[in-house]
Amino acid sequence: MTIAQERAATTESSLEGLSHDLLIEMYSKMWQARRVSQRALALHRAGVIHLSVPSDGHEAVQVGSALAMPPQRSVIFPYYRSWAAVQAFGMTPLDIFFAVFARSEDPSSGGRQMPGHFCRADLRIITTSSVIATQIPHAAGAALASKIRGADDVVITYFGDGGTSEGDFHEGLNFAAIHKVPAIFVCENNGYAISVPLAKQSALPDLAIRGAAYGMPGVVVDGNDVVTVYRATLEAVERADRGEGPTFIEAKTYRTGPHTSDDDDRGYRPREEVDEWRRERDPIVLFESRLREVGILTDERKRDLEERISGQIEAAITAAEHAPYPDAGEILHNVYAPGTPLGS
Repeated sequence: MTIAQERAATTESSLEGLSHDLLIEMYSKMWQARRVSQRALALHRAGVIHLSVPSDGHEAVQVGSALAMPPQRSVIFPYYRSWAAVQAFGMTPLDIFFAVFARSEDPSSGGRQMPGHFCRADLRIITTSSVIATQIPHAAGAALASKIRGADDVVITYFGDGGTSEGDFHEGLNFAAIHKVPAIFVCENNGYAISVPLAKQSALPDLAIRGAAYGMPGVVVDGNDVVTVYRATLEAVERADRGEGPTFIEAKTYRTGPHTSDDDDRGYRPREEVDEWRRERDPIVLFESRLREVGILTDERKRDLEERISGQIEAAITAAEHAPYPDAGEILHNVYAPGTPLGS
């Protein structure tokens, strides 16, 4: 099926019942995430920073799911491409650029980790390992801890399609289903595990079918439709709140940028494929068109919104670039626990 055929076969979810403020917030967060991703990649290409992980194309999955999660009750386990999600959960462009510039004020690691290891304790965003998919059993464990404590938290974790080939994925989902924990597993299926296409890592075209193998619903959604993702996540939250356990959401999308700034994706996918997705399935363009059709987004409102966000991002870049580096005397901070021989 071509992209055009897939688009024609997909019924876009209705905007009915969603407030104008929520819809504009969706658009704003998606546009902000795209701009942050583009600016970070440009800074790398200019030799100013060492690494970026583009999230272009993933904005609808991440923003739609994040805004559906219950405020004050969410625990978030992101992955390295979760730039849009963590911003939708409350991290700022300044937080992001402190990290990419490796500055001491980086809330994720104090400038000690490469970009993509997001963390802000006050927002309940939990840092993850560089090892693929380890956040999945971490999320299952956090959800079980919440259940044991009698809390009403809902845990959400993100991963790519490549993560489903890891043992951590199978162990995490199996554990979560057995204990009926309040967790939502979001697979951002962009068709490539770095340079390996999905057909070479899975015989299943729909990864969500694996949810049934562990005893939880597996839901396939159009990952380029922010409203569809939002509604699917709301249902998963409601299911978790009823005590019915976890949900596995597979959001089919596409990354229009390289895997990371160090990746040359021209070696494993044709430019025509990338160009077609950018032209026909860009989630921001599609959502903007829908908002214009119902009169929620106008040229003036779009211009004001984008100018405001661009100004914030450029100010964040300037502030981060001129912020201090970590002090060498703090090299063991947040590595060893205080009071231990190496942590004292």
